[in-house]
Amino acid sequence: MRGNQTWITEVTLLGFQAHVAVECFLFGLFSIFYSFTLLGNGAILGIICLDHRLHTPMYFFLSHLAIVDMSYASNNVPKMLANLVTKRRTISFIPCIMQTFLYLAFAHIECLILVVMSYDRFVAICHPLHYAVIMNWRVCTALAAASWIFSFLLALVHLVLILRLPFCGPHEVNHFFCEILSVLKLACADTTLNQVVIFAACVFILVGPLCLVLVSYTRILIAILRIQSGDGRKKAFSTCSSHLCVVGLFFGSAIVMYMAPKSQHPEEQQKILSLFYSLFNPMLNPLIYSLRNAEVKGALRRALWKERPA
Repeated sequence: MRGNQTWITEVTLLGFQAHVAVECFLFGLFSIFYSFTLLGNGAILGIICLDHRLHTPMYFFLSHLAIVDMSYASNNVPKMLANLVTKRRTISFIPCIMQTFLYLAFAHIECLILVVMSYDRFVAICHPLHYAVIMNWRVCTALAAASWIFSFLLALVHLVLILRLPFCGPHEVNHFFCEILSVLKLACADTTLNQVVIFAACVFILVGPLCLVLVSYTRILIAILRIQSGDGRKKAFSTCSSHLCVVGLFFGSAIVMYMAPKSQHPEEQQKILSLFYSLFNPMLNPLIYSLRNAEVKGALRRALWKERPA
């Protein structure tokens, strides 16, 4: 850094800036949501690991989604909960930047895992006779590994572009965690390159995958309509509808957050939308998959039955 630039040592996370009683209520509410996120995703992960009937490509990717959801929430929510009950709401600059990096990485992974899951459903429904050959374990492992590696590399690009900027204030982030758009407002230099890269990444990691998902499910819908058996149609719809719910919640909130025109209160809008994919989506994912998936419910019943005393 040049001599006339100042490196910020710590920043203040302003959070929700509500009345003390409201913040205490939010602390209790968000604590419950966070607990459900960990318990729900942990249960899904445990069931998939323990029940050999779920050792299939679909649940292999679902286990990765559960890991990402727990990691995603754990990166943002604990600091938010601590800030709701403490007056000192500062965070050191380096941990703040690391929080931004991990938040981007896990968000990218979730996008790619959802796309891979849609491809898995496409092959299972549209090419059932070739499913075992196309979605073999080598391919599944390669897709999962590529999703993780590429996501961290893309997040690293954002990190490098952030660290090249001089940060000299203000020392306040109007958010409950170090979200990238809020962090860029701390820079005292032109952030046009950062904004362009963020938009390009959104097109590549949000719009592109969403288009692939929509194409996959259009093909799936056509294939389902050709199924003669009513039970076959019902099973196919049940399997895919849960995935579509997750896709709609995640991609919808992320696209509105980073690609839609800003409202008159953009910072407050950012906080609310961030709650959707930082807290609500990770909590809802296991509920959607467990309540709408007969195989997961069956595996859960078998696990509980084994633990029941004779």
